[in-house]
Amino acid sequence: MNNKILIISASDSDLPVMAESAKVLDEFGVEYEITLSSAHRSPEKTVRIVEQAYKNGVKVIIAGAGFAAHLAGIVAAHFPLPVIGVPLKGGALSGLDALYATVQMPAGVPVATVGVDNVRNAALLALQILATSDKKLEKKLIEYKKSLAENIEKKSKKLKEIGLQKFIEEMKK
Repeated sequence: MNNKILIISASDSDLPVMAESAKVLDEFGVEYEITLSSAHRSPEKTVRIVEQAYKNGVKVIIAGAGFAAHLAGIVAAHFPLPVIGVPLKGGALSGLDALYATVQMPAGVPVATVGVDNVRNAALLALQILATSDKKLEKKLIEYKKSLAENIEKKSKKLKEIGLQKFIEEMKK
């Protein structure tokens, strides 16, 4: 249970987005748990979940919420290890309010924050944190980064071969 990550979604309506972080963790074979809890609707439950997570060996928490987005901050106030906040789209401001609420934490309560709806980066950051003490995971991440570079090189070569217009047309398919 040393490499366990907890994903907390503030709402069931956010689960389809938050599930993308679980997919990344599955790809890397890292154990995680996902749950629902709200900083506003179930604050006591949120604190219990976080305190229990720490006792059970969770090393990183990913917390996703939209609108006022206080979930990551509440989690960070009660969890001594890294918390990654994911501001989620919603409402009239399309997630900008959630971004500000997640990133603007008071001194002493840090929350690493990724872009709006960028749960893939949240999962990758959690994996990078765990990889600081897990050589096997570190190697997987190095291979992943290599594959990103190889993929862009293949696309660049194809662009050169078929030209801009055809490349864009193929992207739309």
